[in-house]
Amino acid sequence: MADKNEINEISFNDVVDSETGIPKTTLRSTLISRVEKPINPWKILRSLNKAQTITFLAAFLGWTLDAFDFFTVSFALPYIAKEFQMQPSKISASITVTLMFRPVGALIFGLLSDRFGRRYPLMADILLFSTMEFASGFAPNFQSFIVLRAIFGLAMGGEWGLGAALTMEILPPEARGLVSGILQQGYAAGYIVAAIFYYLVTVNLGWRAMFWIGSFPALLVILLRFYVPESQLWERSRESHKSIGHSWINEIKLVFKHHWSKIIHTILLMAGLNFISHGKKNDHNIINRYKRALNYFLLSIGTQDLYPTYLKTQLLFSPEEITVTTIVANVGAIIGGAVCGYVSQYLGRRRTIIVAMVLLGASLPLFVLPRNRVLLSVGAFLVYFFVQGAYGIAPAHLNELSPPNFRGTFPGFTYQLGVLIASSSAQIEAVLGEKFPKDGLPDYGLTQAILTACAAFCLIILASIGKEAKNVDFVEVEIVDDLKSDTKQDDTEKESLHE
Repeated sequence: MADKNEINEISFNDVVDSETGIPKTTLRSTLISRVEKPINPWKILRSLNKAQTITFLAAFLGWTLDAFDFFTVSFALPYIAKEFQMQPSKISASITVTLMFRPVGALIFGLLSDRFGRRYPLMADILLFSTMEFASGFAPNFQSFIVLRAIFGLAMGGEWGLGAALTMEILPPEARGLVSGILQQGYAAGYIVAAIFYYLVTVNLGWRAMFWIGSFPALLVILLRFYVPESQLWERSRESHKSIGHSWINEIKLVFKHHWSKIIHTILLMAGLNFISHGKKNDHNIINRYKRALNYFLLSIGTQDLYPTYLKTQLLFSPEEITVTTIVANVGAIIGGAVCGYVSQYLGRRRTIIVAMVLLGASLPLFVLPRNRVLLSVGAFLVYFFVQGAYGIAPAHLNELSPPNFRGTFPGFTYQLGVLIASSSAQIEAVLGEKFPKDGLPDYGLTQAILTACAAFCLIILASIGKEAKNVDFVEVEIVDDLKSDTKQDDTEKESLHE
């Protein structure tokens, strides 16, 4: 049996080749010493080779188009409700179902990717959510529609984890922070694309055409099949685990045995990030509760909490003003993700999250107090900048923390569980807004500010007590050592029984 020194020798000299895009010298320098002087971000992006660039773009487009498909329901909701002759609050149950099935999909596709490789499960995932999106446009009634959205939720849950793992594994360590921040903001980009297509398609051609167009991500499968290489780290991991002789079930047991505290902490961290980030489906239920004659479209365009509701009900913003404000905010999210992701490469993942949360708290008054349109747009830009800046660290941070032989499962599953836990945030805000009304209306601005500040404080605590593995070598040294240690222990116990 090879000793630890032998394993380390393999990690340095054998793992990398030209197809991975990770130079051997980069791995050595990263392990021996930390990068002290920041590298120009443009230089980082230009240094990526063809395989790395295509893999990153494929993952970004996959997440962007996945988010676009998700938001088609929000934008089309009043039109779907009218055709199915139901209340919009009932139709929004399909969004709830999608959220509920996302962790299940992350688990299923994650385990498949850890067992059979990243590329083919990702291709199957993209084909599935594209097919379900296309079929949703033909749904004859709400019952069939909600079933299709449940299956779509499975696929949406799987895409993020697989795309993030494939991208992070092929990148050089010094590029992870910047690329992570850009990759995560595919979600905000998906919203902006959905907003544009709403005006171009839904209003003129009907809601079903929006879903048909949303099936175009299937074309990404061609890119993945012919231009994106399989993760060489996964292939080496598979060979290593075959040589050890443990079954896949035993490997899963070992992951929970050695990493249970990390799993719980990461789920809580992602729940905190989602509490400050998402308000999801409940905007329509809230309006139904308060019997306000509001335009449902105005509420569906918001990706963050009840902010559009606040702009409409308390500040009397017009549809155009709300649209501009929310798009400005999402542009802030995209820029914030890239900037904070880049900074985390040098400041550290946890410290960047803490700094972003402190600056988020300082920006909250500008988010809700001004009545001036320009100042509110500036506030929305800053808040989304820091919220999504912290969120942009997630792909790199979760993949670096992940048990090596479950990197396809761990990031996506913990991420999607965090989304599910935080999906009640808008409901909580609605209840508190009702308890503390202002001028006879629920005070959404105050409740959002209070809850966001509380969630930011909790994130600071979680980031402070957590761990990080910035620039960690993705070679399976840790899990191989664990498995060999357990194998040796099992052999010792068997010998004792024979004696």
